[in-house]
Amino acid sequence: MRILAVDVGTGTQDILVFDSSETIENCPKMVMPSPTLVVANEIRRATAAREAVFLTGVTMGGGPSAWAAHDHARSGLPIYAMPDAARSFDDDLERVAAMGIRVVEPAEGERIPGVHRIELRDFHFGAIASALAAFGVSTRFDGCAIAVFDHGAAPPDVSDRRFRFEYIAQIVARNDLTAFAYRRMAIPGRLSRMLAVASTIPPDVETLVMDTGPAAILGALEDPRVAHADNLLATNVGNFHTLAFHLTSGRILGILEHHTGQLTRERLEGYLRQLADGTIDDEVVFRDMGHGALVAAGRRDDRLPLLAVTGPRRELLSGSRLDPYFAVPHGDMMQAGCFGLLRAFACHYPDAAPEIERALGPAPLARRDLHVPGAVPPSNPSPPAPSPTRGEGVSAPDPLRTGRPGGEV
Repeated sequence: MRILAVDVGTGTQDILVFDSSETIENCPKMVMPSPTLVVANEIRRATAAREAVFLTGVTMGGGPSAWAAHDHARSGLPIYAMPDAARSFDDDLERVAAMGIRVVEPAEGERIPGVHRIELRDFHFGAIASALAAFGVSTRFDGCAIAVFDHGAAPPDVSDRRFRFEYIAQIVARNDLTAFAYRRMAIPGRLSRMLAVASTIPPDVETLVMDTGPAAILGALEDPRVAHADNLLATNVGNFHTLAFHLTSGRILGILEHHTGQLTRERLEGYLRQLADGTIDDEVVFRDMGHGALVAAGRRDDRLPLLAVTGPRRELLSGSRLDPYFAVPHGDMMQAGCFGLLRAFACHYPDAAPEIERALGPAPLARRDLHVPGAVPPSNPSPPAPSPTRGEGVSAPDPLRTGRPGGEV
């Protein structure tokens, strides 16, 4: 069995070619620039060449690409976008137009002369296949598993951050980490980015799409020390977002999600301590420009949990007083999300489970039995007043140091 797993982040896209006939260590892997960085760089080259730009394709992750598009428009150069591509920057197309981007229908866009066309998509199978083929790696796959961070298509008067975290609370309140993954036909309508990814994969290929944060946490549990911890703070410090789960004896007791660029080591340590003892305040996290926090009812161990850390910005916790353990699932921290995708694929496609478990080993008990007793969702589902306007932060200058992608409040 061959599965292409791609964990799409803001800084990198981490790629694993799973082949059940090989040991997991011998499966081809790549860590490449993220699709949004690739698009941002192409827009900036067009800006430097003083070219008009026409954005085609589907909805994808924003952040760096949104900032590059905004800067292109501010430089006085025309930039056009098809509606689905424009929603990469904001679900509200009026706000996209306010950035200086002209939203046009495909037929009108095709008539625009002399523009530099750039296709937007999170999953570039052609580029991945070309890289693999250059090394003689087969590009035939039985399935695809893709992880993206999806805020969801929030209504105009609802905070993107609140909208996403309410979704997180609903999922963990009823199921385990693999509930953040969906087969193609089961993707909820609110998850526009996941739907866009699925639309770019041939319909005859078994497809799984999952949220990046839970995929990374699920993958971290592949590390034996993490899997056997009965009191655990599993934390993924991504380039843009930090997600932490408090797990005790297979139960989810709490969740924190924040913007990495808004966190210092001391601030993150404080939140993690509060997550561990159950005192973390959702409203405080939200006002600090995080997404939120969730605390479930249940007994807490007085001991400090094992803090297991993954993610490309894990150095944020280097030297922490919380004594972090930098997890290395199957010897490769950057593939944690891909390993989580494989476990979720095995759950949603049971016929694939024997071959995946033969390669990875039995599913860790701490993951298999995850459930949430009496989860308490955010107490204030609407944004506090006064709330920032959607669309702030679009022109942030550095995509890897700023915690707020364009269009997110």
